[in-house]
Amino acid sequence: MRKQSGFTVIELLIAIVVLATLTVFFIVQRGDIEAKARDDQRKIAINAFYYDLTEVFYAKNGYYPRVISRDNLKAVDPALFTDPTKTFTLHGDSCVYTDLNGEQATDGDCDYAYSSSDCNEQGECKAFRLTTSMEKEATFEKSSPKK
Repeated sequence: MRKQSGFTVIELLIAIVVLATLTVFFIVQRGDIEAKARDDQRKIAINAFYYDLTEVFYAKNGYYPRVISRDNLKAVDPALFTDPTKTFTLHGDSCVYTDLNGEQATDGDCDYAYSSSDCNEQGECKAFRLTTSMEKEATFEKSSPKK
C-alpha cells in the first residue's frame, strides 16, 4: 500500500480551534492592557496636578486656585490636561472638546475633576480635591494636605 502524507480533518479542526481560542484570548487581553494603560495615564495626570498644586503653586502663593488650567499649573505638561482617550481637555471648571460640527464645546464629562473649597472672593482657596474616573479600578482621588 501507498502511504499518504497530510493532515486529517480532526487534526485540522483541533488546530483551528486552538488558533481561534488564542485569538479571542489575545483580543480580550489587549483590551484590558490598553484600559490599564489609560488608567495609569490618568493617575500620572492627577499626581502631576497634585504635585504642582502642593509643591509649586501653594508654595509660591500660599493658597490653592479656585479652578485649575494650563495657565496656572505651568509645571504640568499641557498634554496631561487632555484625557487618555484624547476626547476632553480640562480647562478651568469645564471640559472642552470638539463637537460633531467641529466647534469647541464645554458641556463635556471630563475624566478629571478638580474641586476647591474654603475659597474667598479673590479665588484663594484653602483646600482642594482631584479625582479621576478609571476603567479597571475604583475612582482615584487626591486631596490637599491637612494644614
